[in-house]
Parts: sequence; C-alpha cells; structure tokens
Amino acid sequence: VQLQASGGGLAQAGGSLRLSCAASGRTISGYVMGWFRQVPGKEREFVTRITWSGSRKYYADSVKGRFTISRDNAKNTVYLQMNSLKPEDTAVYYCAAGPLGVLSDPIEYGYWGQGTQVTVSS
Repeated sequence: VQLQASGGGLAQAGGSLRLSCAASGRTISGYVMGWFRQVPGKEREFVTRITWSGSRKYYADSVKGRFTISRDNAKNTVYLQMNSLKPEDTAVYYCAAGPLGVLSDPIEYGYWGQGTQVTVSS
C-alpha cells in the first residue's frame, strides 16, 4: 500500500491543522493506521493510532485532548485533526499502516508515507 500525507504547513500557537493520509494500491480497511512525528536528531515518536474499524483510538499523552484521528475506509484515507497547536508540535508528520495488533513502536508498521512538515510558531 502506498501512503501520501498532506495538509502540513505553518500555524500559529493555538491554531489548527488537518492532515490527510491517502492510500492507494490496496484498501486500508484491514490495517491499523497511525501517525508519528519526528524532529531532526530525535527518534520518530508515536502520536496516535486507530484500529481498522475506527472503534478504538490511542493517543500519546502529549497530544491527548488536542488531536483527533479518524478514518474513512471508503475513501481509503486517514485524518489527523490537530487543535490547540503548540510550538513543540513542530515536526515532520508521517502516516503509517500496520497489521492488526500493532501498538506504538514504529518498527511494527510496514508502510509509511513520505511525511508532511508541520511548523507551529509562538
């Protein structure tokens, strides 16, 4: 499956952005979908994931209450709504797909998008 992330850009602190991850080549309905982020010099970190049905969502403590993941299997797309953005949210954001049962370790995810830059100014 090929993943294409989009929607990144520049936002002010307190603002919002919505990221999209469009999949092609295979339906994502059988995959756990996740979002990760990475800043230069640091490891890629888990942000959120959603089960194949969308019934369960998990968030890193740092984004809980501010970010919302959702998916539309009919459109083969996953979304990340980011509200109340903070400068520390600045990173390249990646979407990823993994088999049922994956958790928060990037190594568990077999498919990755190219990343989209999010920059939050104070």
